[in-house]
Amino acid sequence: MTLKWLVLTAITSFLCGLVFSVAAYADSTPAPVAEGSPIFGVTLPPGYRNWQFVSIAHEEGDKPDIRVILGNDVAMKAFRDRTLPFPDGTVIARLAYKYEPSAQNNAVFGRDQSFIAGEPTNVQIEVKDSKRYASTGGWGYGQFENGKPNPSEKIINGCFACHTKLPPATDLIFTKYSE
Repeated sequence: MTLKWLVLTAITSFLCGLVFSVAAYADSTPAPVAEGSPIFGVTLPPGYRNWQFVSIAHEEGDKPDIRVILGNDVAMKAFRDRTLPFPDGTVIARLAYKYEPSAQNNAVFGRDQSFIAGEPTNVQIEVKDSKRYASTGGWGYGQFENGKPNPSEKIINGCFACHTKLPPATDLIFTKYSE
């Protein structure tokens, strides 16, 4: 039994080493250069879709949508600890989808009551860097459609214009953390 254990340990060690070598090689390959948003140069952060859930929101109006808000590790710590202002390095992603009734679900329920996230409309990114974005309360903004930055400076300037309408105690963030 000792020989079997030794062989099993050796094989396991070899496989772990192989996995770590492949992972190290994969991490060393250069990432594609991401296009930045106008004015702020904000890019889509790698892996943002794997960030933690902060909250969800539903917007009515001309283009009703449903939004999922995600935060990087710095943002999540600040949300959980209720740290305001948010520290530099905070990044918040807002993923928007068309807000649509679900015919399939409504058929099951026997009435119109179910809505779902339809096709994606855009992703907005907010980056906290109090020095780089000092003129906009420490926040830089970007909006992306189909992975590409929206080139409209009007849209990007509109981000800060709306966020400044919030009370100062929010650090210009609409989202409240949902525990």
